[in-house]
Amino acid sequence: MKRFVVWPSELDSRLSRRYGRVIGKEFAVEGPKIHEIADAARALGMKIVEIDESKLNPRLAGLDEEYRLRGMLRIESKHPKGKSLRMLGQKIREIRKTQAKAKGKKKHKSRKKKR
Repeated sequence: MKRFVVWPSELDSRLSRRYGRVIGKEFAVEGPKIHEIADAARALGMKIVEIDESKLNPRLAGLDEEYRLRGMLRIESKHPKGKSLRMLGQKIREIRKTQAKAKGKKKHKSRKKKR
């Protein structure tokens, strides 16, 4: 199993590759949170070795505060880092879609009750 560090900036579609995005925009997500990445990693069967929410990727030192996503995960996976990051990006999108659908269903039910 391979161990590697995952920074949220590596999955952020708002950043260019110069500032740390590793995967293509078709796999990247906007503003990934550290807990979303951890949930996606667990869902994909990856082992989380370490989580540190206070660390900042050194590549982000010159960026505006809104693009500086803090946090770092050390993950153990059977896949190489690039493939694992693409899988994480896709899984985060799936999780966000299901959460959005769940919120949408709750809103419709509450509208009917208010009359």
